[in-house]
Amino acid sequence: MKYLLLNGPNLNLLGSREPEVYGHETLEDVEAKCRAWAGELGGTVEAVCSNHEGELIEAVHSARGRADGIVFNPGAYAHTSYALHDAVAAAGTPTVEIHISDVESREPWRRISRIGPACAHRIFGRGVEGYKWAIRHLHYRALHPPTTRAYGEDPDNVGDLRLPEAGRGGGPYPVAVLFHGGGWRRVITRDVMDGAAVDLARRGVATWNVEYRRIPPVGGWRAMLEDGTAAVDYLRELADEFPLDMERVTTVGHSAGGHVSFFASRESQVRPARFVPLASMLDLELSASSHRLGELVEKLLGGEEGTAFNDLNPTGLVPLGIPTVALHGTADQSVDVKQSRNYVRAAQEKGDQAEMMEIPGAEHGDFLEPNSTAWEAAAQQIINPPA
Repeated sequence: MKYLLLNGPNLNLLGSREPEVYGHETLEDVEAKCRAWAGELGGTVEAVCSNHEGELIEAVHSARGRADGIVFNPGAYAHTSYALHDAVAAAGTPTVEIHISDVESREPWRRISRIGPACAHRIFGRGVEGYKWAIRHLHYRALHPPTTRAYGEDPDNVGDLRLPEAGRGGGPYPVAVLFHGGGWRRVITRDVMDGAAVDLARRGVATWNVEYRRIPPVGGWRAMLEDGTAAVDYLRELADEFPLDMERVTTVGHSAGGHVSFFASRESQVRPARFVPLASMLDLELSASSHRLGELVEKLLGGEEGTAFNDLNPTGLVPLGIPTVALHGTADQSVDVKQSRNYVRAAQEKGDQAEMMEIPGAEHGDFLEPNSTAWEAAAQQIINPPA
């Protein structure tokens, strides 16, 4: 695949311009990394940077029929330029809008994206790594385009449905509902599960990769858990249109997404046949005591300390009542493997059919990599559940 890497005004000053916001890497560093990331997926990158709106429009036009996707950091033009919106829409080349900083947490005017509605996806607040995820999203989107549907009224109430490719029969297909992690923060979105979604679809499993509201100011924990439940229940409507086997639904969550997935499995009217949490935050008490995760738990609770263990701790709310396999890497530095161990132990004591699979040497993000040992172990549990 061929990608156009398009950077807008002031990005030529990366490395020296407000490094506390944009980091210390130069534009040349970013372009080199993008070429390497694209190369890992068999793609190539053409890089263009301009401080002029008209030149950016011309670059978007030139990509039509010549590039498979555009990774576009429009800088401040994102918040002002209807002309760039129209260019992206007219060119029709799948485009991901990317921002290095968390524009949603900065000045109010930066939270507005004029270009976003014309783009396939929007990534912000992940630093330079955001470019990598933009390339990955375009790669997996091209490999297996999704059908995107809204399951609710909020802009975050959307999901991507992928059915198995031709040659897998006509269904009905088993379904994996995928919940992304990211510490319940808005900077991480469902694109991080694209690789898992495509891989499972290629193996004969339909995937419903969902977005949901996250911690304040976006929605708060009540809205988040309502969304998780609504996303699973929306499968009933999807099944009226697509060949989905509602008796073979598996809920899958990575990191904080495992926490959301637990409650979706517990509260939804569609009863999943299996729960597969991956490196998940399932012991809120242990999370709260962690230097790394404690602040996230505080934000999740929004000052409602009394809800911590009564209403939001999966380890204290078992039995779930459905078979569970929790997978976790022994080298995970983000979410302690003890979280899964504690959950499985508690679930077993309460009578749940629960199993723990520890992946030697696997790190937290390995479950997001389709070629990793960790993901292969997870995929096998999803596509080959025990009879």
